Amino acid sequence: MTKQMRAATYSEFGGPEKVSINTVEIPEIGEGEVLVRVRAAGVNPVDYAVREGYLKENLPTKFPVIPGWDLAGEVVDRGFSARRFDVGDEVYAYARRPVVQHGTFAEYIVLPESYLALKPKNSSWEEAAGIPLVGLTAYQSLFDAGHLQEGQTVLILGASGGVGSLGIQLAKAKGAKVIGVASEKNHSHMRDLGADHTVDYKSNHVGEAVQQLVPDGVDLIFDCASGETLQQSLQALKPSGKLVSILNHGTDLNPDIDFTYVFVEPNSRQLDHLRELAEAGKLRVPVSRTYTLDETMEAMKQIQTSHTTGKIVILP
Repeated sequence: MTKQMRAATYSEFGGPEKVSINTVEIPEIGEGEVLVRVRAAGVNPVDYAVREGYLKENLPTKFPVIPGWDLAGEVVDRGFSARRFDVGDEVYAYARRPVVQHGTFAEYIVLPESYLALKPKNSSWEEAAGIPLVGLTAYQSLFDAGHLQEGQTVLILGASGGVGSLGIQLAKAKGAKVIGVASEKNHSHMRDLGADHTVDYKSNHVGEAVQQLVPDGVDLIFDCASGETLQQSLQALKPSGKLVSILNHGTDLNPDIDFTYVFVEPNSRQLDHLRELAEAGKLRVPVSRTYTLDETMEAMKQIQTSHTTGKIVILP
């Protein structure tokens, strides 16, 4: 087994030009850990936020950093007591560790086996790599924080983005009614994913438009957009309703609102549930473009434009 691998790395915070492709040592496999050959790594907006240093107060960083938190791959070696998976098993994972250092934009990664779940059988490497971060974010926001139930109504702000798209599908699988907010050009996409109603934030006051659809208000607002869209939407929230955001920390909100901020954590049990939904045809992640490892800088430039439709994926 080779001791080295190619990986994208950066040694200081900054723009995409800080990223280069290098040969580095494969980390040692510790107790309860597995070595995974990365077949595909999803690219997410958080990857550039971490690289730019925007999250350094909350996320300890050890340079040089290999970016990337999403992966699909196969188990190639196992440490002591790591026996949940066999060598050759196809797995996927959300790979964020407590310290930012060893990410997924590399040929290999060492992870605690507790982070891993078997990948959906009917998903390609690329599709599977696009699920973990956005899928777990939506899952933990809607169900752990939002307590969304069958028959309730959820308003998803930024519903055409990566997290919002998974949010639509998970809410529909639960039996909830979904109102998706995004620009007009993305309305057919949201309806294809299962949204019952769509609202264009550019040509409407979001709160007023939603109140016309649901006069009694919505049970849950899932905020993946924040800003003025969030402020407008609050009047459509039931007095007993819940607001969950992945962007807003609540400092500018009325303290009477039942509010929770969510920053996604690894959870293999929830990945198992996402796999079941994907295999049942109830969850899909469209992949818009793939990049080679050598094109990592271009992939990170693309995600930073905030105009990516569908997932972009690196194939190490």
